Amino acid sequence: MADTTNFSVRMDSEVKKQCEALYNDLGMTLTTAINVFLRQSLRVGGLPFELRQERPNKETIAAMLEAERIAHDPSVKGYDDLDELFAELRS
Repeated sequence: MADTTNFSVRMDSEVKKQCEALYNDLGMTLTTAINVFLRQSLRVGGLPFELRQERPNKETIAAMLEAERIAHDPSVKGYDDLDELFAELRS
């Protein structure tokens, strides 16, 4: 048997509960899941998944800026409710 050790991790209790239920459905304990994660980290030489900050592309940024401009443009007609909007669209 391999030499083992214990370590403690502080985590949100609800996250722990949800993860225990998830891994139980997958047929393993949270301890087993953590060991799988750590062993996979060693295999790939880092986190076993891509870690990145999502950034919108140029087209999305342009659309966001246009939406912001429209939202603050007093000459753009606004609607107080959907019925009013749909009535105008039908006409």
